[in-house]
Amino acid sequence: MMRTTMLRILLTVLITGGLCQVQPRAQVVEDFKPSTVNQGGKLYPQVNSEGRVRVQILAPEAKWVQLDIGAVKYDLVKDENGLWTGESAPQDEGFHYYQLNIDGASVPDPGSLYFYGAGRWGSGIEVPAHDEEFYALKNVPHGQVREHHYYSETNSTHRRCFVYTPPGYDQDLNKRYPVLYLQHGGGENETGWSAQGKAGLIMDNLIAEGKAKPFIIVMDNGTWAMSGPRRTEGAPWPPAGWADGFMNTLLNDIIPMIDSNYRTLADQPNRAMAGLSMGGMQTRVITLAHPDVFSHVGMFSGGSISLEDVENAPGFKEKVKLLFISYGSSELENRRQGFGGDPKENTEKLKAHGMNTHFYVSPKTAHEWLSWRRSLYQFAPLLFNN
Repeated sequence: MMRTTMLRILLTVLITGGLCQVQPRAQVVEDFKPSTVNQGGKLYPQVNSEGRVRVQILAPEAKWVQLDIGAVKYDLVKDENGLWTGESAPQDEGFHYYQLNIDGASVPDPGSLYFYGAGRWGSGIEVPAHDEEFYALKNVPHGQVREHHYYSETNSTHRRCFVYTPPGYDQDLNKRYPVLYLQHGGGENETGWSAQGKAGLIMDNLIAEGKAKPFIIVMDNGTWAMSGPRRTEGAPWPPAGWADGFMNTLLNDIIPMIDSNYRTLADQPNRAMAGLSMGGMQTRVITLAHPDVFSHVGMFSGGSISLEDVENAPGFKEKVKLLFISYGSSELENRRQGFGGDPKENTEKLKAHGMNTHFYVSPKTAHEWLSWRRSLYQFAPLLFNN
């Protein structure tokens, strides 16, 4: 068997006149440092200058352990003491979810802080970004991210949202603020934008630099579940009416609750909605149906709005003062189907027809949090500049 295998390797052949060669494993740069989102005092996970993620876990009885990150699993190696160690290939800059696979069981890494994503609480890691200053914790005036519990009459249940109030909100009690309703992606929840997304720090830094007007941000849970019969092959996705549940909650519960409990400018010119991925798709449905409620619209990696959409949405063109569409560059290179046409082309057509549209591309990122952090950083300065 071994002889046959060796022959196959030696005889593996000529492709366009040259010999195929097995490439050696790339040399790993040994400058690993603990991740900035490790639990207190934990040395692992670590990240090096190449963006490789190295993990380590003590599991003497385990038969095999893997690092699962970026939809790829990497085998770890066990030493004589039962300590497993290994690293990934280079990852994109920014935040990534990951987990460990121990003898077939997927578990969080006990060294990292935990974040809600992929429908579970699990591990996360920061690969330092060259432009991370815009979401860094700095010595500037800071707002607050408040945890707000409320009762939803629409759903007959208790709910929770997180509300960012800008620096100075509690000092000048006569001042009122515009509001951005900012939605997470599929498999995430209301914690996403403040934890993974760094929304509060992004706003603090923009406001301190005079680049954005102070406004309130409301981050609620837009998770939805399909009811009725199971989806059949070839049926449209998402199904008709999929966003109605959150739309009703937002319009009938969340917005009135925020306007009653916070010093808002409670009118359409001072109300915006945006979201990433699923949240961007919800933003599309809700704002097209209710241009009388929202004046500024942002969709991050969540499709786009076409000229036909606007023509079928009375009042949208006249009432919406800003439409912002963004993607990671890798998303556009490998664009998923079902998002309603080319997003850049759709956005440019609306601009040609008189709408104030912006199209932003995050360089060298995919469907991931650095794309969306950068999108918020680009979007926020454009809001409420009447």
